[in-house]
Amino acid sequence: MHARVRGPLGYFKVWAMKSVLTSVGALLVSAAVLLAGGGLMSTLIAVRAQIEGFPVEAIGFMTSAYFAGFIFGCFGTPHLVKRVGHVRVFAALSALIAAASLTHAIFLSIPIWIGLRVLAGFGFAGLYMLIESWINEQAPNDKRGQVLSIYRMVDLGAVTVGQFMLNLAGPGEFVLFSLVAILICAAIFPISLSAAKAPAAVTQTSLNLKKLIKTSPLAVVGCFAVGLANGSFWGVAPVFVQQLGHPIVMVSTFMSVVIFSGAMLQWPAGFISDKIGRRAVLIMSSIGGVGAGLFLWQFAPVSQNMMLIGGALYGMFAMQIYGMSAAHANDFAEPHEFVAISGGLLLIYGLGSVFGPSTAPVLMSQYGPSALFAFTAGVHFLLAAYASYRLVVRRVPKQKTDYVTIPRPRSMNLILRADPRIVLKRRK
Repeated sequence: MHARVRGPLGYFKVWAMKSVLTSVGALLVSAAVLLAGGGLMSTLIAVRAQIEGFPVEAIGFMTSAYFAGFIFGCFGTPHLVKRVGHVRVFAALSALIAAASLTHAIFLSIPIWIGLRVLAGFGFAGLYMLIESWINEQAPNDKRGQVLSIYRMVDLGAVTVGQFMLNLAGPGEFVLFSLVAILICAAIFPISLSAAKAPAAVTQTSLNLKKLIKTSPLAVVGCFAVGLANGSFWGVAPVFVQQLGHPIVMVSTFMSVVIFSGAMLQWPAGFISDKIGRRAVLIMSSIGGVGAGLFLWQFAPVSQNMMLIGGALYGMFAMQIYGMSAAHANDFAEPHEFVAISGGLLLIYGLGSVFGPSTAPVLMSQYGPSALFAFTAGVHFLLAAYASYRLVVRRVPKQKTDYVTIPRPRSMNLILRADPRIVLKRRK
């Protein structure tokens, strides 16, 4: 009979994780600092652009430029790593982002900011990929799920802290851009001085989009829809809050409410999908996204409380769709196909994130800031309709993989290595 460990739930079997956490501690510190800087930068850019009077269409296009750079970074970073190694690439990309952050405050020009957002997207994609490679390499297979859960908690906490850093100084000043640069540079030190062995170079894989569509058309449509809707949200939601007349502190609060509520529903959504099926939960999440979008469209202008309630609902439903779409594709994939399929889904998500932020601002200019969520509601409605159609025309697979929570896809590396079947392949 095993002795019971008394005390808070988090203390249970902590001793078994001590050596693992020691090996990844410095990496998690680097990740936290980096994610806080990235969270602050993305919101700060939108807020400062609004203060400078940039058209909302231009702000949306900046977000599209960021995701375009992010796609290039996902596929370009492995080549850089092969040439000069992980630590040098990490330092180089950090310097690139720090310089881009400071340049925003020097040149208040839309074309220059668009170019800077491409560079930032490229740099952040590479940094996320490198940190996640290190964390996955240090985590033993039997503790990988626990380590990734801790990483996701760090992700949630750091990005939330980054949102509230927006209130440390005026967005119209130089200070916050300097703070972003400081955080990105500070992230270099823990990972550069860590004794953790650098991971193997991230391997490239050929992407067969035609085969991906044949394997799971719903997953492809779902990931593209997430890019359209959530890409628009990340890009112009701060502008939406500002245009409703709320102070900067409400921008941070609204974004944090969406992030937190989305993270809290990840595990319940996955558990339910294991019981009743991915497509059923994807349909329910999409319908919930429709309801949340319509609620925000109609009631967000009424009061701050209504806006925050709508934000919580949006996070609860819309933030589950990518993970559910990926899990649905996994159910139909053979083990030897999964790397290419996961990479293809991330590419599809990125393409949606390029187009969405350029479309929603046009509606906002014509029909007001709340039209952002009329747009997301329309995207989620079409996804729910298509998912319902697929539920009728295709049978559910007999064998399903375990659900893996992906609150917000940041790099191909995390998605590939977090999957249970990839872990099984690495054990052999």
